[in-house]
Amino acid sequence: MLQLTGGWIEVIAGVMFSGKSEELMRRVRRAVIARRKVQVFKSHLDDRYQGLLAVSSHDGRSVAAVPVDSSTQIATRVDPTAHVIAIDEAQFLDAGIVALATSFAQRGRRVILAGTDTDFRGEPFGPMPELMAVAEVVDKLHAICVLCGAPACRNQRLIDGEPAAWDSPLIMVGGSETYEARCRACHIVRRRDEAQRSLAIGC
Repeated sequence: MLQLTGGWIEVIAGVMFSGKSEELMRRVRRAVIARRKVQVFKSHLDDRYQGLLAVSSHDGRSVAAVPVDSSTQIATRVDPTAHVIAIDEAQFLDAGIVALATSFAQRGRRVILAGTDTDFRGEPFGPMPELMAVAEVVDKLHAICVLCGAPACRNQRLIDGEPAAWDSPLIMVGGSETYEARCRACHIVRRRDEAQRSLAIGC
């Protein structure tokens, strides 16, 4: 990592199952070892694994976290003595997180954000693109495509075992029963007419 002074922003981006939360927790643990005061936030939408009061990885590791609905809640709940502010599942937050993270960095704080940078359609997700643009450090992680073994850069949403249709709800929190990591070539998003045709054939 670059040797940075003052405040700065780090973004850990990538698909599900790529190790984003593990990497955020690793940086949090190292900051604690360095005797930095750390505060961790997470979107209230993600209550998998250890629940709302922890950032958790798929392998069961966790760190305590404050659940929030918005950037405004982070601003009102942030510890004024914290040196490091870590935020998991940043893709679920509103656009105000960009200005807030920038403000924290300008005031000398290290800000670490982790999030999925593309949605199930393969398109930019929430504030992640802008966060990546304003950050000093961006790490994009990849998983392994479950179909071909190539580096996975897409989140494959599955509904009843089949690829989700384009007009499915944007946000659907889930784990391996709902999502798979896939490469660009193996990623499938069905058009609405294809999904309807599949249902008709099934009947």
